[in-house]
Amino acid sequence: MNHVPIPISRLRVVRPAAPAREESRLRWRTNLAALRRIVATWDRRTRFRRDLEQVSRNDPHLIDDIGLTRWQVEIEIAKHFWQA
Repeated sequence: MNHVPIPISRLRVVRPAAPAREESRLRWRTNLAALRRIVATWDRRTRFRRDLEQVSRNDPHLIDDIGLTRWQVEIEIAKHFWQA
C-alpha cells in the first residue's frame, strides 16, 4: 500500500451543513420564546401585585373575601417582579 501525501492546495474547507444552521436557528428561536415567556410572567406578577395593592387600599374588605390576611397582602406586594 502506497501512501501519497495530498498537497495542501487540494484541501477544502468543510463548511457546516444546512441542518446544523437550521438547528442553530431553532435553538435561537427556542431561547427567544423562553425569554418572552419569562418577561410575560414578570409582567403578570407586576400587574397582579399592583392590582392587589390598589384593592387593599380602596376595598380592604375584599381582601378578607379572597381569604388573605393583611399581612399576607403586604408580603406579596413587597416582592420583586422576578420573585414567585
